[in-house]
Amino acid sequence: MIDRLFHLYERALAALLLLLIGAVAAFAVVELLFTLYQYLTNKDGLLLNQHELFEVFGMFLVVLIAMEFMSSIYMYLKDKSLHVEMMLAIAITALTRKVVVLDSSAHDPLYLMALAALLATLVGGYYLVKRRKLSRVDAED
Repeated sequence: MIDRLFHLYERALAALLLLLIGAVAAFAVVELLFTLYQYLTNKDGLLLNQHELFEVFGMFLVVLIAMEFMSSIYMYLKDKSLHVEMMLAIAITALTRKVVVLDSSAHDPLYLMALAALLATLVGGYYLVKRRKLSRVDAED
């Protein structure tokens, strides 16, 4: 009885998270469209300056991160397991977004090196997980 209630509660929470991240993704797309419209209809013409371009790329990455979160939650609902590969991909995308929108002149070089080391560590972890997954597939064949 308790196990069944916990399972239902867990699924309800995951479904609520899925709905919420879906709403966030939808709002992010609306914000992206609004921002693009503003930038493209300004008096400077159709070209975006560097700051505007990086802001738009950052907004695209926010939408992509939200979509990856949605996929991760959906996969959890489907097979009740967290996929490390997906979590690493989300972390890499989020950190990449941070790097894209970062004003490097306003930060200490040590901070930038730490971000680079963190990104390299995440990519290395992703590589190892992917390699392990591929070796399991090869072993099964």
